[in-house]
Amino acid sequence: MAGDGGVYRLRCSLLGHEQDVRGITRGFFPEGGFVSVSRDRTARLWTPDGLNRGFTEMHCMRGHSNFVSCVCIIPPSDLYPRGLIATGGNDHNICIFTVDNTAPLYVLKGHKNTVCSLSSGKFGTLLSGSWDTTAKVWLNDRCMMTLQGHTAAIWAVKILPEQGLMLTGSADKTIKLWKAGRCERTFTGHEDCVRGLAILSEMEFLSCSNDASVRRWCISGECLHVYFGHTNYIYSVSAFPHCKDFVTTGEDRSLRIWKQGECTQTIRLPAQSVWCCCVLDNDDIVVGASDGIIRVFTKSLERTASAEEIQAFENELSQASIDPKTGDLGDINADDLPGKEHLKDPGTMDGQTRLIKDNGKVEAYQWSVSEGRWIKIGDVVGSSGGTQQTSGKVLFEGKEYDYVFTIDVNENGPSYKLPYNISDDPWLTAYNFLQKNDLNPMFLDQVAKFIIDNTKGQAPLNTNTEFSDPFTGAGRYVPGSSSLSNIAPAADPFTGAGRYVPGSASNIVAPVGGRDPYTGMGAYQSAKTENIYFPKKDAVTFDQANPTQILGKLKELNSNAAEEQKLTEDDLIILEKLLSATCSTSAEMPTAQQIQTLWKAINWPEDIVFPALDILRLSVRHPIVNENFCGEEAHVQFIHLLLKFLNPQGKPANQLLALRALCNCFVSQAGQKLLMEQRDEIMTQAIEVKSGNNKNVHIALATLTLNYAVCLHKVNNIEGKAQCLSVISTVMEVVKDLEAVFRLLVALGTLISDDKNAVQLAKSLGVDSQIKKYVSVSEPAKVKECCRFVLNLL
Repeated sequence: MAGDGGVYRLRCSLLGHEQDVRGITRGFFPEGGFVSVSRDRTARLWTPDGLNRGFTEMHCMRGHSNFVSCVCIIPPSDLYPRGLIATGGNDHNICIFTVDNTAPLYVLKGHKNTVCSLSSGKFGTLLSGSWDTTAKVWLNDRCMMTLQGHTAAIWAVKILPEQGLMLTGSADKTIKLWKAGRCERTFTGHEDCVRGLAILSEMEFLSCSNDASVRRWCISGECLHVYFGHTNYIYSVSAFPHCKDFVTTGEDRSLRIWKQGECTQTIRLPAQSVWCCCVLDNDDIVVGASDGIIRVFTKSLERTASAEEIQAFENELSQASIDPKTGDLGDINADDLPGKEHLKDPGTMDGQTRLIKDNGKVEAYQWSVSEGRWIKIGDVVGSSGGTQQTSGKVLFEGKEYDYVFTIDVNENGPSYKLPYNISDDPWLTAYNFLQKNDLNPMFLDQVAKFIIDNTKGQAPLNTNTEFSDPFTGAGRYVPGSSSLSNIAPAADPFTGAGRYVPGSASNIVAPVGGRDPYTGMGAYQSAKTENIYFPKKDAVTFDQANPTQILGKLKELNSNAAEEQKLTEDDLIILEKLLSATCSTSAEMPTAQQIQTLWKAINWPEDIVFPALDILRLSVRHPIVNENFCGEEAHVQFIHLLLKFLNPQGKPANQLLALRALCNCFVSQAGQKLLMEQRDEIMTQAIEVKSGNNKNVHIALATLTLNYAVCLHKVNNIEGKAQCLSVISTVMEVVKDLEAVFRLLVALGTLISDDKNAVQLAKSLGVDSQIKKYVSVSEPAKVKECCRFVLNLL
């Protein structure tokens, strides 16, 4: 065909997005254009540039408060003859845009977690899939129905051409066919999360998965074909119009073009994750990747980039670093690799890779049939030129190890190589080995023990033999011993005295572990560490305080308060008695008058209210105060008051004490009931304070999440667990304090204990990959140990 080169070459590279490009779809208007969405919270409309081979950004659309994950076009209608653009995001919302406005026309709310897939159908219908395990069918601005049945996140949705038929693909490894809101059929076969769907005809569709395969299905249920070629997760599949050919992209840095059931061309990109692809009407292919760049590839000689642009792309590709641990290039033994002369021999097929050693460096090349030459696709990092003879170590995949074990999981199955260095953590090594080889995580302890047994015991040892409270790291309280910290509080720069810092003495959770009471030595522990961390049965509270300092600060601020807000001397005495009644073991009970005075104090202006909030935080642990504030009569006002202090722009002291007060509400039945009823509103507001960098606020937020996990474990509410898991995943991304991380790990473990659905949900959110770095934390040991127990469940 004239002007058709037969193979795909670069057409252009488009800069604009500032982070990963997560979704791409071809547009109806302008003709030949497309829409892209990104983690930078924007959607961009691109139109072909008539003057050259590229595209021009026509609009940058904003409306999401978090990452934008997916996009689709709603076809033209009488009301909107140019169609509409729908985008879904991590803020749980779907924004609907017209093609000529950068602000949303309207926003669809209803999902309880990230919206990660969208598909449009006839008559303005829109299908959305979410991490909340549901798909929703929308008509204009209304949710018509919710499709429930998957047990994990829905990553892919498609509306079939036949009216009423819909497909959903999920992290539960299944695809479901829905008709009029009912599940008609479940397709099984994929061995991991289903990531993408593409429609071939009324009767056939494609699916791609984290198991590195593409499957072609008939809607009657049969799997017609399985395609292999990728060496890692496949994120996206897109079909060419009017035929069964398709393109795929994935985590192996590649775009692959499939014709008549065969992978006919592999195009490597200088980015690890190639998230998305779409085929334009002229058969050009658009891809988005983790480097934030959109690249368009074409068969048309007229639209092919200039020689200089193609050379620049190849140079960028050649400078990429390839991690041999991904397995994309097979086993690498640097010592056996030939030199550059090996590239004189032509390749046997398009996309074939060849490794050579040049000046001590391992380089990867890929054969291009169309060019008739080897193109450098990157340097293999971490490969070693040493041999076992010269270094005393074993080479595996080009790297040196103290040991390389061969593991046979069962008699008839394949054997696996497990490399290990003495300095490595045996549990983290075991976890990564099981993940890489897709083996059952139940083997974690067994593999770790095998490593320890076969390395002559040269594993890092935990020298701390004391049994300690996992939340504070401290031993239990022993009567007659001092429970005060040795560290003096920061001196007030004006008076030189120890100043009152809100919550400064209340960071510590009541300790529960201890020494042997007879010998004073560390308690005896068996060699096998027991899981003392979760499922947690009781709420964690913030108990410790210095009433004298709190009252002193209250009186100081009261003397400066406006006349109409001032507390009388009697009021201050009343609050002192309330503190005494709720902080000591005295027989005195809080009175209605005391509680009424406290209510007056916590309604002070935001800049002076914090000592009153601290009194509330301590008082609400008492059943009478708890019942009064959390009971049926006053609970709405009470919750709204506390939520007001969780404004991200508010004072950190107020945020901290409001969160701690909410945590302490869980000690009584009334508080638990109220906080569970208001869970959605409280958690939605509480997570807003994550953006600050106050570690005590992060610890309090993690504790609130943990207390919700304790309650949800008892009632087994999957909707509530989904929200909690989402909060854990979101907060885990920002917290740096290891105490906050630890409490989130305990919350996670509590949520997923004895609940397969919650485990699947956590895995679908990618929580396991988020937390595995904490297995190698040396101090405090409780973080590492708790993380291991969580990963065991996942």
